[in-house]
Amino acid sequence: MRAALLPRLVLALLAGWTAAAHARAATPQVAAQADYDFGGARAAIRRLMQRNRLPSVAVAVAYRGTIVWEEGFGWADAERRAPATPNTMYSLASISKPITATALMTLAERGRVDLDRPVGDYLGAARITGLAGDPAAATVRRVMSHTAGLPLHYQFFYETDADRPPVMDSTIARYGILIHRPGEVYEYSNLGYGILDQVIARASARSYSDYMREEVFVPLGMTHTSVHVQPELEAFAAARYDSRNAPIPFYDFDHVGASAMWASARDLVRFAMLHLRDHSPGQRRILADSTILAMQRAATVAAASNHYGLGWFTDESDHGFRRVFHTGSMPGVATILNIYPTEDLAVVVLLNKLDRAARDRIAQEIAAALLPRYAAALRAERARATQATTTPPVAAPPEFLGEWSGTLRTYQGTVPMSLTIRSDGTVTLMLAGQDSTPLDGVSYRDGNLTGRASGVIPTDDARRYPHTVLLSLRLREGRLLGRATAQTPGEPVHFALSSYVDLARRGAAQ
Repeated sequence: MRAALLPRLVLALLAGWTAAAHARAATPQVAAQADYDFGGARAAIRRLMQRNRLPSVAVAVAYRGTIVWEEGFGWADAERRAPATPNTMYSLASISKPITATALMTLAERGRVDLDRPVGDYLGAARITGLAGDPAAATVRRVMSHTAGLPLHYQFFYETDADRPPVMDSTIARYGILIHRPGEVYEYSNLGYGILDQVIARASARSYSDYMREEVFVPLGMTHTSVHVQPELEAFAAARYDSRNAPIPFYDFDHVGASAMWASARDLVRFAMLHLRDHSPGQRRILADSTILAMQRAATVAAASNHYGLGWFTDESDHGFRRVFHTGSMPGVATILNIYPTEDLAVVVLLNKLDRAARDRIAQEIAAALLPRYAAALRAERARATQATTTPPVAAPPEFLGEWSGTLRTYQGTVPMSLTIRSDGTVTLMLAGQDSTPLDGVSYRDGNLTGRASGVIPTDDARRYPHTVLLSLRLREGRLLGRATAQTPGEPVHFALSSYVDLARRGAAQ
């Protein structure tokens, strides 16, 4: 939480002293920006800021072992009239994951963590619950690649609310459930990386925050990076803004290792240079090159064109170039870190407002400024995007049709649940004691059914705020298995809390 009781002047002095103390370390050579033409990217940033009402943008670019551009635009904190600079610290959201993964791999190299042991071996009293599979198969490596079987999960706790984050053992007991067999399905899980921060703390015998600072941030010369916003760095922190450009109250999580990092564009591009194996002056090698390459190796298919390794997404053809990357999105945050290993290029874009389209557009413009073949492919893609497209109607595959009934298993008990899937495309959900309700946004892909319905997940956690029910069910051996997630709509975002669904077919197909 912000150190609200410390005077701003004291915070600024402390921050300046800390930055100066670290700045004595050598830094990567910064090329004269006139050596490269980023005029088109600058113009795109200014257009998007005006059109989309973006409070601020910070960028940094490393190319061939040198930082070639770093700049801030707009107000990092409009209320304090604090301009964005390369040293402004932005909330990173899920770019926290490759940083957490990097720390974990330092422990693996030292023999303190075995990636192929069950993650539960490193959790003390906390235990993963095996509902759809064997928790012993939920290894550290599978948690890192989102294939351990853990569900969708996030919780935001705002300083203006009465709720506070629970102890992690409580979150694991309630939501650390396997909704898939480990190794079977990619399911992006913040909870998994929240569990990994516990692994780091227990394996290192230090707090997660201390280990990150001592073994990652300081060795890499990341002087404006921290877990949460530490008091001595608060003067550098950007405010987070909602869709109306109103400041969002500070918030915390129960998945710190997944989401709680703050860093400047300058620091984040230095982190990227480690993963480009540039070995910059002033940085200590904290990982072997072989480990860095292993992290970037695809471990599972994450989407149609993307894979996931150990903390990193990979895209085998981003406009003709292999890309290793991670994005971040949450209230008041849109961030991206793109690495192009064959070109020795890293691109950082940080926003303090949730606008994924603007973030991605800026990152593309920067890559296009340095890679002519990328620029040509991007122009061709945008020309094709102007052509009209139609979406075919959704029809249920025959194997999904019929009446399905079974249970929704929550941490507070089991609830009867049924699902009706008809040949006309309608799908209805019924939870015990609630009205039948249709699913919207129904999709069938690779043996999975997804859709959203009104309804209430009957737990104390979920009842705190109005929510919808997001279903994600996998057809396996004649059963529909997966999750029903209580997810709050709109602003402010509060949670996505998942419970286990197990349904069997009943009656004839409709």
